[in-house]
Amino acid sequence: MTIAERELCGLVSGLAQEIEAHIRVLAAKLNLTAPQAIALRELTGPLTMRELAGRMTCEPSNATFVVDRLESQGLVVREPHPTDRRAKQLVLTPAGAELRAQLIEAFVGNSPLAALTDQEQKSLRELLLRASGRSR
Repeated sequence: MTIAERELCGLVSGLAQEIEAHIRVLAAKLNLTAPQAIALRELTGPLTMRELAGRMTCEPSNATFVVDRLESQGLVVREPHPTDRRAKQLVLTPAGAELRAQLIEAFVGNSPLAALTDQEQKSLRELLLRASGRSR
């Protein structure tokens, strides 16, 4: 690994830590844990627990614990999956959708990435996708 690669890895790691800290602060302001905030952020539509866990990059059992708490707060409901009778879909309640909208607005407003222009954010996204082997 070259010096430039080590520095870049450190910068990416540092940015990830800043984003995680940002999420924790925002979550606390909304009476959520960071994992709950991440789950709400990732619930862009009905998802199975396995799909949500994949988006949260955690085990389904961890996602289940988070969703149980969101469900007890009236933010998420489990509904039958339309095509798989063995599965349930996670769906935001109206209160969950409203809180998610507040969360997304807060994420964007003060994000560590807010210092970048839209074009810079797009370029960074493309570079990170390419570096991770997920470029299209």
